[in-house]
Amino acid sequence: MIYLIHNEAKTLEKAFRDDEALFLKSMNIVDAFWELALAYPKEILVWAEKQYCGSLAEEYFKQLFRHDNMMASYPIKTRFFSEDIGYVDQLPFVNPKRDVKYPTWLMSTDAGGMYGETALKFRSLFKNIKSFGYLINSIAKLGQQNSLFCYSDPGLVNQRNSNKLEFQASSAELISFVSQHYKGEWVWVLAHCLKKYKNEFPLKELISGLTTAGYFKAHIDLGPIELEKSADLSEEHIDIVIPTLGRPQHVFQVLKDLKQQSMLPTKVIIIEQNADRNSNTELDFIKDEWPFEIIHTFTHQTGACNARNLALKEVSSKWVFLADDDIRLPDTILERSMVELQRLKVDALNLACLQPGEEPIFRKIKQWGAFGSGTSIIRSSIARECKFDEVLEYGFGEDLDFGLQLRAKGCDIIYHPDLIFTHLKAERGGFRSTGVNKWEDKGVEPKPSPTMMYLIRKHYSPEMIRGYKISLFLKFFIKQQTKNPIKYYRLMQKRWKKSEELSERLQAKVIEQ
Repeated sequence: MIYLIHNEAKTLEKAFRDDEALFLKSMNIVDAFWELALAYPKEILVWAEKQYCGSLAEEYFKQLFRHDNMMASYPIKTRFFSEDIGYVDQLPFVNPKRDVKYPTWLMSTDAGGMYGETALKFRSLFKNIKSFGYLINSIAKLGQQNSLFCYSDPGLVNQRNSNKLEFQASSAELISFVSQHYKGEWVWVLAHCLKKYKNEFPLKELISGLTTAGYFKAHIDLGPIELEKSADLSEEHIDIVIPTLGRPQHVFQVLKDLKQQSMLPTKVIIIEQNADRNSNTELDFIKDEWPFEIIHTFTHQTGACNARNLALKEVSSKWVFLADDDIRLPDTILERSMVELQRLKVDALNLACLQPGEEPIFRKIKQWGAFGSGTSIIRSSIARECKFDEVLEYGFGEDLDFGLQLRAKGCDIIYHPDLIFTHLKAERGGFRSTGVNKWEDKGVEPKPSPTMMYLIRKHYSPEMIRGYKISLFLKFFIKQQTKNPIKYYRLMQKRWKKSEELSERLQAKVIEQ
C-alpha cells in the first residue's frame, strides 16, 4: 500500500511505502495523488489526514479492497459535503450511517483509499480539479454509476468520534458539484433551498455553475470486476419466498421452473391469502411430489408486507430469494446467482426483473439505490433482522423501506444486469387491488400518498424532505389543471399538510392493531 498523508487536504505531509519515504515533485495534495497513482497503479493508494495516520487499520484495508473497482473512506471528523446535498438527492447514498459499512459516494479526506489504476481512469476527465475533497467525491459520484463500489467504512480506522461532523465544501462548491453531476434543473432547486432555508443566494456561483461543463453523462470504463470464481457451491443453499393472492396457475408455473433449476432450492415458502373467510386453498398441487420442501401458510389476512414477514420466519437457509408469484425463471438462475454472490462477496443481489420484450436500462453491475422486494436474493441472517413495515401495506414503498433497513445493517445491495428473469405482470390477483387504503376524508386529496409521506418522514433527513417536496411540486405542476402558480402552491401546501395528517393517523392505526 502507498500512503499519502496530508495537512487539511491541501498540502503533502509525507508519502511512504512499507515504511520507506517517497519523495514527490509536488507538495500539493491533488498533484501528489495523481503522481502516486501513476507511479504505483497496482497498489492501494491510502490517504489520511496527518493526525489520523496512526489510526489506520492496515490489515482491514487489505481485506476490504478485494478487487480494483472499490473506493472507501471514513469521516472521523470531517466530510466534504454537508446534508445540504439532500436538497437535490434523495437516494440512500446521501444519508449514510456512520456505525456500519454503508454504500455512499460521499467521501471524506480524513481517511480512505482506492487502487491507483482505478483512480487513473478518471484523470483525464478531472485533471483540472484542484480541491482534493471535490476530486474524490467526483470520482465516487461518477464511478458509482460505472461499477465502482463506494463505501463509508468505520473499519478503516481504529478511532471514532461521536461528535457531529464538520463539513468542508462551501455553497459555491456545492452548486458547482450539483451543476456538474446532476441534471440542470437541480441547480435551481438547490438555489431555491439555499435562499429559503439558509438565507443564501450565491448568484455569481449559480451563474458560474450553470455555465460549467458537466460530467453527468460521462462514461468511464472501469472494466469487469475481476475476482476468482469459486465453483464450490456445496455450502450455498437458498429458500424461496412466494406471497400469492388468487393466482394458482402462476404459482404452479413458478414451482415447475424451480423444479428445473440446476441448483434446487432447499425450501419454497408460500404464503397464500384470501380475504374471504369461507375460502380454502387453491393450491392443491403443493401436495404433489416436489424435489424441495414446500411450507404453505393459508391466511385470510391480505397484504404483501404481512405475507413476507410470515415467510421470513420460516427461512433457515443461508440465502433467501424474495420472489413474486407471476415470474418465469431460467433453469440456471439460482446457480448463477450463487456464483456471483460468492464472486462479488456481497450480501444482497437485485436481479434484473424484466417484463416480456423489455430491454434492460442499466447494463453494468452497480450499487443499487433502490430495492426490489420481489427480485432480490439476500443473506438470510440479515434479512431476518429486518421487517416489512405494515404501515405501508397496500400502498407503495415497502420495498424501499426494507432496502433502507438492510443498508442500516451494513448490507450493500448490488444490481446485476446479467441475472435476468421475467415478470409476467399477471392481471388477476396482486396485492394493491385488495384492501387498498381509502382515505376517509373528503375534499382535499393528499399529495404525496400518506404511505409515501410516512416513508420519507421515517428515513429522510430534513434537507431530503425539503428537496423532495420542492421537486414534487415542480414535477406535478405540468400534470394538473391549475396553472396559476400562486393558487397551485397554496393548494399543494394544503395537500401536503393533509398527507402529513393522514400518515400520522395511518401509523397510529397500525400501532393500535
